[in-house]
Amino acid sequence: MPTWVVVLIVIAAVVVAGAVAWLVMQELQRKRLQRRFGPEYERAVADHDSPRAAQRELAAREKRHHELDIRPLSPEAKERYTREWAQIQAKFVDRPSPAVADADRLLTELMAERGYPTEGYDQQLADLSVRHSKTLDHYRHAHETMVGHDHEQKSTEDLRDAMVRYRTVFEDLLGDEDAETETREHHDARNGR
Repeated sequence: MPTWVVVLIVIAAVVVAGAVAWLVMQELQRKRLQRRFGPEYERAVADHDSPRAAQRELAAREKRHHELDIRPLSPEAKERYTREWAQIQAKFVDRPSPAVADADRLLTELMAERGYPTEGYDQQLADLSVRHSKTLDHYRHAHETMVGHDHEQKSTEDLRDAMVRYRTVFEDLLGDEDAETETREHHDARNGR
């Protein structure tokens, strides 16, 4: 067999092996993002022209999240937030609409204290999606109820639903046990350990 044929076969084998490796890496990335983002993965794919574009956006969210200084709450802060939440829930009985507004405000304060930027709703969703994707739809629905132009005219049942949804997100953010581990790993990575 002439040398040029052997070289051509080797080049073809390397190209095929490279293509297979690339496809395997893409599939592993897709599965990892699906596990990490849960239902948010499907939402991102539906919102983009292609799954690859959605995967790029989700990877960018992860990168941004990694650069944030997300920190666990102190036991005192957890207790303070828990007390304040209980007061808001008690207020709901007599004044449901203001209580839902207070729940939204408290959730934003909790996000800020944890280290999440709160500069805009869409950015909040993107940042929360990395670690709190399982409760993100609750946040979306509650927020839609809260900011609707007829917020004051919502039924008590709609407001109760929003309150329950806010509580789900609140509890998720308040009880994030993995945050301390991730914070240590994040700081170790920043410091080259």
